[in-house]
Amino acid sequence: MTCDNSPIAEPSGGDVKLKAKMSLLNGITVIVGSIIGSGIFVSPTGVLLYTGSVNSALVVWLASGLFSMIGAYCYAELGCMISKTGADYAYIMETFGPFLAFIRLWTECMIVRPCSQAIVALTFSVYVLKPVFPDCVPPDPAVRLLAAICIMLLTFINCYDVGWATKVQDYFTFAKLLALFIIILAGIYQLTKGETQYFTWDNSKTEVTSLALSFYSGLFAYNGWNYLNFIIEELKDPTKNLPRAIAISCALCTLVYVMTNVAFYTTLSPREVLESEAVAVSFASKLFGSVAWTIPVFVAMSTFGAVNGILLTSSRLFYAGACEGQMPEILTMIQINRMTPAPAVLCIALLSLAYLLVSDILALINYVGFATWLSIGVAVLCLPWLRWKQPNLPRPIKVHLIFPVLYILCTLFVTIVPIMASPVETGIGCIMILTSIPVYLIFIKWKNKPRFFTDAVGKVTQILQKATMSVAPMKKSYQKMTPSSCQPRR
Repeated sequence: MTCDNSPIAEPSGGDVKLKAKMSLLNGITVIVGSIIGSGIFVSPTGVLLYTGSVNSALVVWLASGLFSMIGAYCYAELGCMISKTGADYAYIMETFGPFLAFIRLWTECMIVRPCSQAIVALTFSVYVLKPVFPDCVPPDPAVRLLAAICIMLLTFINCYDVGWATKVQDYFTFAKLLALFIIILAGIYQLTKGETQYFTWDNSKTEVTSLALSFYSGLFAYNGWNYLNFIIEELKDPTKNLPRAIAISCALCTLVYVMTNVAFYTTLSPREVLESEAVAVSFASKLFGSVAWTIPVFVAMSTFGAVNGILLTSSRLFYAGACEGQMPEILTMIQINRMTPAPAVLCIALLSLAYLLVSDILALINYVGFATWLSIGVAVLCLPWLRWKQPNLPRPIKVHLIFPVLYILCTLFVTIVPIMASPVETGIGCIMILTSIPVYLIFIKWKNKPRFFTDAVGKVTQILQKATMSVAPMKKSYQKMTPSSCQPRR
């Protein structure tokens, strides 16, 4: 029985598998919606802190956008060559094998994604509650409860229909772009009035460590440019639409981010930016007067869409890892009526809800931030490696090798230098990542497990399968580039 021709189940006469429902516009909004979240509204403070001057900060914002574009361009070749759900996890699996792929999967699935989703959900709830508590910080229990409601609502949407999830992404992406365009237009108006006194090189910092740390803040705001690759199997005509979506969305986000920062500095001084917890709110309060309350609303809409984008793509990473046997089998399964990876969606949602109980989630993200960029650098390394090892593979898109080489060199800079500047935080992050090794050895590498253990896992899988009404889809092996036969999982 081959995976390629024999469906596991056929509800309504069709195969149980993820369907290619996403258009080019959907792809653009997934990337833009995933990139533009809370970052643009909080990162200006971090970038300015480590650069020292407004002009230097703008250079970092532009360079971070170009850096992301180069990485996305490299991912376009990888995505069309290895068109499998999972993105960099699939690329590392294909190139360097299951061990390094599992480390990437563990770091991303268990720490980075759920933490990121929890933080963005908390940001959403803070801005929703801000008009209710205009003169004080919103109560922490209320913030966490609303964040949990946000995650659960979007979990239902993603479990019910991929079309609903992409529509949420579309509408809230348009809303957040409208908010940023309002800020940009206000900034252009300020420029016509000659408000350029803050655009100087005064107090610029020249230390290499400060420059690298400033890129951490900038790149955090651009994080999400690779998210469409995680759901490439659901994208229509990916050979054409993937590179187009990447080019349009990355160029748009870079332009919007740079112009938004220009707008901020036409009204706010460097000191005001550094002292502000929410730069966009400070900007609106100073410039918009009685209608300044609209900005927190738009920020809330922006972060709501970002939570949806993380949930939409993260569930597919769980799904890809489970298809390879590196995550529980239940995560491979598709809801038989809705054709969505409901078990994987529920898993990432439950992890995110668990992280809402942690008091300092942002510290966890900082601990593994360097590993995130390093693992993306390893994924880009797959491109020249496969050019050397497997030059005859079909490559609908072929980038010049100067781009992956340049990206890898920049990745080394933004990871190694902060390691030297913050050895304690880096050490804690390494320990967290190294916990993946015993997990890999016990649950994946060790094949001859006791019968009672495998029987117990099988019974739990059956219970969860019945509870979610899910069945196993047709699967392709990640071990080879070409389609091959495989035995259905029991």
